[in-house]
Amino acid sequence: MTGFQIINKESSGFARRGRIDTIHGSVETPCFMPVGTKATVKGLTPKQLVDETQAQIVLANTYHLFLRPGHELIKKLGGVHKFMGWSGPMLTDSGGFQVFSLSSMRRIEEGGVTFRSPIDGSSHHLSPESSIEIQEALGADIIMAFDECTPHPATYKEARDSLELTARWAQRSKAARKREDNLLFGIIQGSTYPELRGLSLEKTVEVGFDGYALGGLSVGEGQAAMYDVVEEFGPQMPEFNPRYLMGVGTPEDLLVAVAAGLDMFDCVMPTRNARNGMYFTHRGPLTIKQARFREDPEPIDDQCDCYTCRNFSRAYLRHLFISKEILSSVLATIHNLNFYNRLMAGIRLALEANRFQQFKNNFLADYKA
Repeated sequence: MTGFQIINKESSGFARRGRIDTIHGSVETPCFMPVGTKATVKGLTPKQLVDETQAQIVLANTYHLFLRPGHELIKKLGGVHKFMGWSGPMLTDSGGFQVFSLSSMRRIEEGGVTFRSPIDGSSHHLSPESSIEIQEALGADIIMAFDECTPHPATYKEARDSLELTARWAQRSKAARKREDNLLFGIIQGSTYPELRGLSLEKTVEVGFDGYALGGLSVGEGQAAMYDVVEEFGPQMPEFNPRYLMGVGTPEDLLVAVAAGLDMFDCVMPTRNARNGMYFTHRGPLTIKQARFREDPEPIDDQCDCYTCRNFSRAYLRHLFISKEILSSVLATIHNLNFYNRLMAGIRLALEANRFQQFKNNFLADYKA
């Protein structure tokens, strides 16, 4: 059985505690989804994701898996879950953002997007219909409608035209759906224009989806503008469906978004920053290459019980990073994803006890200290 239920709601705000049921298991929300772009979360095995970071659900990338190794091959080999050895829930994006951010010589038309592969320069075409076909072939539990990620900056007319195209593609995405064992989410665009965000929300809800996402953020608009959109439109999204904020962000971002009623989040930040030697701690980010950690015997975070913090000193982790050892990325990724998932677990417990605002204030006071 698939679907969403609200378990608790904040008594004096919009934050809520919920559960998404999929055929591969349930996801407790609010939740963070590690990004497994090419059917792998860089540096970790699926077992480590579960045992060491408490990940509930991962995100895979339609665009990248379409280009290599190909969705037909993955389907032939039993679907993306079997292909990568992941037994839990999975979400796939539609490919729209990657066409916008990665592809050269792209041409956007009513029918879809023609683009050149960054791998070998070959020409490809993605449409609402083919995006849904690819995602269903992959076998994801949550799939996304194909959208145009509105660039920033965009004029009012550009943003209006873009959201109108996304709305038409949303209708085609829903019509193209063939499987009934997944959840299909629609995406709300509109750049930073409140009127256009409202219009996109209205048009997306008219189509009718299992969940709704705020897209087109964290693309250069700045934190204040992003927060304006999240805080105004998070509470306006359909109450009894999952609400997903795409591609965001920092621990502070997640707390702001949860307060606005959002349920689901993904971002490359904890894994990408890990590979660059940046650790998240309850006192804020820590850059391990700094010379002051050369002889430091302490763990990365004295309030963390992850594998990395239980077993290794800052001095050793600095040595690994300076030496460019693969283990540096592995241990940093374990810690950062554990940090994000512990934050989400703490939020869920606070919501169950009706003390989310206190939790948020306490966390941010320490984090910004």
